[in-house]
Amino acid sequence: MNFKSNGLISLEIDGKIYDYKLYNTLKSLSKTYSQRKSAKELGISHAVLNRRIKKAEDKIGLRIVEKIGSGSVLTIDGMNLLKEYENYYHQIAKTENITIGGGHIVSGLLESITQPFEISVYSSNDSNSFKLAKRDVIDILALDDPLIAFEKDLNFTPIGFDYLVLITGKNSKPIKSINDLKNLDFVAVNGSAQRLAWNTLEHYDIPYNIVKTVNSQFDAYKMVKNSDNLHSFLNASYFNGNDILKHDTRHAISLVQINEEKEEVFDFIEFLLNDGQKEIVKQGFSSI
Repeated sequence: MNFKSNGLISLEIDGKIYDYKLYNTLKSLSKTYSQRKSAKELGISHAVLNRRIKKAEDKIGLRIVEKIGSGSVLTIDGMNLLKEYENYYHQIAKTENITIGGGHIVSGLLESITQPFEISVYSSNDSNSFKLAKRDVIDILALDDPLIAFEKDLNFTPIGFDYLVLITGKNSKPIKSINDLKNLDFVAVNGSAQRLAWNTLEHYDIPYNIVKTVNSQFDAYKMVKNSDNLHSFLNASYFNGNDILKHDTRHAISLVQINEEKEEVFDFIEFLLNDGQKEIVKQGFSSI
């Protein structure tokens, strides 16, 4: 069997997903040696537990539970499957520190907030952070833009709101209306919320040119400010600029809880949604 961890105490085996319910079933059977006792322990009927086992066996194509006398035990394949679950569980639950991977903007926000938790933050763009989430090496996926959450059908929690401001070069013409943005040269930032600005320009039939793409808003800022006529749309929480598209580019800064087995993760998000809102506002974001 080809094992692969796939988030929230689930495993991918030969391309098929097996969730925590199967894990709990195998773990219980390894102790009780009885389907009826395990069903009672798990709060389900014996018929439901039996169907759960049969369904998994049909998907895998192997026996994972066998009858011994009046009881039931795990087969070698069943024990191997339980071992893989256990290894994965210990991998993601081995530390009380909350590990966060996220976009540059939200990562900076989380690192700046005074709060009673031990956190480790890895800053990248949203796309690269999502790759870490898929490998189950972080507890929280923090997103500068909820687009990935929409695309991947992830359950995300907004913790604040931001919008984009226009940053201009040294000799750029004054921008007083959206029509003044026609045919300007822009620096784009991978994994940022700039899609909202581009969508707005396209909606109003404003032609624009993306002449450079970078991975960090801070790199984009330096590049524009050192240029004569480059422009970029960057987060207002970190940069001062023209708020001409303020209402069109308002977006959520959000978190996706990857590890649901660690209570500290839930407590941290609850803190941000309540007492932490004052801290979030102090950092230049709008409250939820």
